Amino acid sequence: MSFTVFDVAAALKAEVFGDGDIVITGAAEPASAGPDDLALAMDPKYAEGLALGAARAAILWDGADWQTLGLEAALVVPRPRFAMSGLTALMDPGPEIAPGIHASAVVDPSAEIGDGAAIGPFVVIGAGVRIGRGARIASHVSIAEGSVIGADALIHAGVRIGARVEIGDRFICQPGAVIGADGFSFVTPEKSRVEEARASLGAETAAVNASWTRIYSIGSVQIGDDVEIGANSTIDRGTIRATSIGDRTKLDNLVHLGHNVSVGEDTLLCGQVGIAGSTKIGDRVVLGGQVGVSDNIFVGDDVVAGGATKIMSKVPAGRVMLGYPAMKMEQYLEAGRNWRRLPRMMDDVRALKKAVLSDDKDD
Repeated sequence: MSFTVFDVAAALKAEVFGDGDIVITGAAEPASAGPDDLALAMDPKYAEGLALGAARAAILWDGADWQTLGLEAALVVPRPRFAMSGLTALMDPGPEIAPGIHASAVVDPSAEIGDGAAIGPFVVIGAGVRIGRGARIASHVSIAEGSVIGADALIHAGVRIGARVEIGDRFICQPGAVIGADGFSFVTPEKSRVEEARASLGAETAAVNASWTRIYSIGSVQIGDDVEIGANSTIDRGTIRATSIGDRTKLDNLVHLGHNVSVGEDTLLCGQVGIAGSTKIGDRVVLGGQVGVSDNIFVGDDVVAGGATKIMSKVPAGRVMLGYPAMKMEQYLEAGRNWRRLPRMMDDVRALKKAVLSDDKDD
């Protein structure tokens, strides 16, 4: 895999300085870059690293003097971090999956495989499945009956897709994800202890001697276009209606969506986020790592929740939330300052109490 500096500039819509015909075979941090690497020095703080490495070409910050830095060629981009998207897309060939259907794959005769699709070893595709054109499916993936996968999908090894799941175009799914497992829904013949606790807000209630009975999941999962699902994430099918994920939403590794959850468009769910059943998440929401969201609530558009935040009631659009329980960011930071003052405040309370008791004795 090799590119000229001009090739990279065309992909990034970047301005070229110096010799654009230099051939590069990879990208590297400045200090570790070799002569065939494109050094990523997009901030002045990386200038020293360029001197330690051997790169001939680099992506630089706007206004950098590339010749003084000892380079033969340079690229300048208006938004360096955004440029990383185009650069990595150019240099990532993806998994090697031979075109066509591997001899060890098991494909039901009723399945429809689109033109140019690549089906890897030991893939199992069930009855009535439709795979879009140009899709790439790596080894040991299973796709159950009636599911639909859009065009140009990339499904990595070991993914499990349940029955009747519908997925849009340009889907990317990392290894080990499970989409369309049954939801975690169980009920007792009489009101359970959990239901009693909710109704009484935690008051003591008598124990209920009853076994849990399964509520089956007869809904599905519906996923829009340009969605990405991280490794070992799990998305449960709906009980009646579908669990849904909107266009361009991205899930990190180890994210769990419960049954009937609805996630909007352009939303980011970071690692270990858990969203309980029947909750609705709006558009452009960002939930940091280990955020937990209670069931049957609504999180509005453009909400941001910092890592480990626990959301237990609805959140209006546009808020930035932190803490357990979740509160507005400014309130949480103020509360944090007060928590640190608590030991000193308790000392003051004890001193006041002692003084009051002493005054009472003197009277």
